[in-house]
Amino acid sequence: MQFFFEVLIAGLLSGVMYSLVALGFVLIYKASGVFNFAQGSMVYFAALTAVGLHDKGLSLWLSVPLTMVVMVVLALLIEKIVLRPLVAQPEISLFMATIGLSFFIEGLAQAIWGANVRALDLGIEDVPLEWVLEKANMAISQFDLIAAGIATVLVATLALFFSRTKIGRALRAVADDHQAALSIGIPLQHIWGIVWSVAGFVALVAGLLWGSRNGVQFALTFVALKALPVLILGGFTSVPGAIVGGLIIGASEKLAEVFLGPYVGGGLEGWFPYVLALLFLLIRPEGLFGEKIIRRI
Repeated sequence: MQFFFEVLIAGLLSGVMYSLVALGFVLIYKASGVFNFAQGSMVYFAALTAVGLHDKGLSLWLSVPLTMVVMVVLALLIEKIVLRPLVAQPEISLFMATIGLSFFIEGLAQAIWGANVRALDLGIEDVPLEWVLEKANMAISQFDLIAAGIATVLVATLALFFSRTKIGRALRAVADDHQAALSIGIPLQHIWGIVWSVAGFVALVAGLLWGSRNGVQFALTFVALKALPVLILGGFTSVPGAIVGGLIIGASEKLAEVFLGPYVGGGLEGWFPYVLALLFLLIRPEGLFGEKIIRRI
């Protein structure tokens, strides 16, 4: 039972970081009604820019704010050049635009900083917490706990911001109907610019945390794929759903790998979340916190 809780806690801590990645998708989807295929590329671009500036001689405390400025500028350019001309266009047009945007951002990042794998040290050691190890005899990673704490604070802050502020209400209006939002005076371009800027900030935090754990490399773009099961479980339009979905995915993949993996040869952690999401689609396709949409044919 003690080992079970150790695995469960490790999975929940990883799940919080999955929620952080999924949050970027939720914000863009709520604002534009389209799945942002470029979110994983933004995570990679942010992490590579931060570590690239750090390698140029800047301190981490200076390179991170500068990277945030770069991400905001990138977000505003995306809104102006890519999204603004596509207002009121079919959702598939926006989705295809984000696919092209994804490849562009990946190529831009590698053209500026190179494609080599780089280490990123945030000053957080990945060692077991001594007091937990002594009192409960469980190995809980200090890095996972701190990273999960950072992700939790960020997700909670953004959830309150978009649910309690005027901008949050405007965001929900834009998500429901672009034309109706424009007709009542909501500046669509400003809302999209704000949301993409926030998504860029989320990508930066996610890139720093995942880059510090796994190294800053092209594989960071695939971290976003792990957010897909999170979104399917929690719902594409729900910030709380991203949190709950991340916890479920993180815990289930760790438990499946440890307790079911030996019976099937291992490797469950890589594909079990997608099987779980597939089964969930058959039961509740709109997600736990998603709105059930009924369309007349």
